[in-house]
Amino acid sequence: MKAMVDGKVVADSNDVIECKGYQYFPPDSVRVDWLERVEKTADDRACPHGVQFYDVVVGGTRHNRAAWCYEAPRPEMRQVGGRFGFWQDVEVVDA
Repeated sequence: MKAMVDGKVVADSNDVIECKGYQYFPPDSVRVDWLERVEKTADDRACPHGVQFYDVVVGGTRHNRAAWCYEAPRPEMRQVGGRFGFWQDVEVVDA
């Protein structure tokens, strides 16, 4: 699968885990140099899985909070801990 934004591949992997309608990519398949950690909101801090959102910045265009990672997932989400999910402007497609 690939995660794409503005015609560019942000993540590409055959080791993607689907969970609750989202696809989660392993960190070594993600262009982390295009991700910028954002300050946590009150909702982020209330998340029981320790969510951290990232802006995806490609070619000078910023896609706010378009990626996230669970840093301390509870057991029901443990399989996606440390992996990256994408939404909003980032399209996840079969490769």
